[in-house]
Amino acid sequence: GPKTKRTRRSDPTAASSTAPYSLASRNTYQSSNSATTNAPKAASSNLIAPNTSLGQHFLKNPAVVTAIVAKAGIKPTDSVLEIGPGTGNMTVPLLQQSKNVIAIEFDSRMVREVLKRVEGTSEERKLKVVQGDAIKTRFPFFDVCVANVPYQISSALVFKLLSHRPMFRCAVMMFQEEFALRLTARPGEALYCRLSVNTQLLAKVDQLMKVGRNNFRPPPKVESRVVRLELRNPPPPVNFTEWDGMIRLLFNRKNKTLRSVLMTKPTMKMLDENMRTQRALNGNSNSMDEEVKSAEQIIEEVVALEQWKDKRASKLDLDDFLALLAEFNKRGVHFA
Repeated sequence: GPKTKRTRRSDPTAASSTAPYSLASRNTYQSSNSATTNAPKAASSNLIAPNTSLGQHFLKNPAVVTAIVAKAGIKPTDSVLEIGPGTGNMTVPLLQQSKNVIAIEFDSRMVREVLKRVEGTSEERKLKVVQGDAIKTRFPFFDVCVANVPYQISSALVFKLLSHRPMFRCAVMMFQEEFALRLTARPGEALYCRLSVNTQLLAKVDQLMKVGRNNFRPPPKVESRVVRLELRNPPPPVNFTEWDGMIRLLFNRKNKTLRSVLMTKPTMKMLDENMRTQRALNGNSNSMDEEVKSAEQIIEEVVALEQWKDKRASKLDLDDFLALLAEFNKRGVHFA
């Protein structure tokens, strides 16, 4: 999808050199250790400037936070993984409804802010904050994942969750609208792409709600949507690496016929090499007795079949792709 332009920090509350936020925030919460220590503190949100180069857009509308937490269906026995807690607006209600929350946050300012939110409250012992890059950090065990996802890591995060084991119950995530719609796009729609096919192969995806840009600080350039992912259990009986190899190839030019996408020199060279490797692994590399067909011959045979003649990836669904991969595999062609 089109990347949103990274905006400069134009937030009027941006920390300037004259008033470092750390000083300001320290002053505000020293006075709060009075009788009210049992209630989680409100965010000193007016003090922390979102770092838009990290894709930070803080969700400021409490009604939206409440709705997202409700849609996650959290039980008192659940461990929750929160990615990008920001100032902790969603972390606090998550802590109140779950057994514990593990939050992964890249920005050290936010790590301090979230910890400060629960300091001295009954929620404090239920929270663990890990500072790091969510894509590189090893995920702990969790039942439910909740995230207001920075655009830059949307795709990587979805794939990381799809391959996470042991399986979790669900993930409820906020994405930019176009990305969210790609996750559920159907064959023939403009947004239908490799992401759509791979996600739908491995998970059931539901669009939950639209969230207007004005619910964020600063407002992003586009609308957002909340989606829920539930992994298919058991997972489909397909080698995902090979499946993705085929899908990646076919969606390179999704509106061309299968024949014209597959009959390119580099593709045939790759498939021929895969076939040689496969034969060597199966110990019949010196099969003099049977004439070995080239990838080119096999592709011609497959794409000439009634089921695949003049077909294009943009119009095929999951079952079509599964059948196509099975057909190629049966004839000794592998995409990994």
